[in-house]
Amino acid sequence: MRTSSRKGDRKETMMDFRPIGIAHSELTTRGAPPFQSSFSQATGTIEVFFEYREGLRDIEGFSHLIILSHFNQAEKRALAEKPLLDGEANHGIFATRHFNRPNPIGISYVALTGITDGVLSVKGIDLLDGTPVLDIKPYIPAFDSIPDAAPGWVTTTHVGRLREAGSGIRQQ
Repeated sequence: MRTSSRKGDRKETMMDFRPIGIAHSELTTRGAPPFQSSFSQATGTIEVFFEYREGLRDIEGFSHLIILSHFNQAEKRALAEKPLLDGEANHGIFATRHFNRPNPIGISYVALTGITDGVLSVKGIDLLDGTPVLDIKPYIPAFDSIPDAAPGWVTTTHVGRLREAGSGIRQQ
């Protein structure tokens, strides 16, 4: 790894991530709702590959999980995008949850409803069927909730549109 502190130099580091599993869901169309896992009623599974299953020990005590994934179907890499269901303006990609990112990494919050032989049953999934899973972390309210966080440009109208679109997913 080469690093430099001179102005204008870049820190170039190649990172190599391997999936620890794969998401299976009823969601098959890119760009279709749900657009955020918190609005999804879709169910699915996270199949953890055999060599990583020991890492699931004690996970059954958590009601919710954070899933980090690779947006393997993202069509491009962008630094600005128009948010889904917000026809007004482009925003910097780091001020959005859009999937067309320089590093297409997704974050989803799901409810854990069961676990059998390394397969996690989940509710609230917003991942397309076949999405590679990079990591799984427990959701811990004392660490992961920030009640007074500022929402930036995201209005209640925008959130309402996302919620309404996400409610179109059938419940199982």
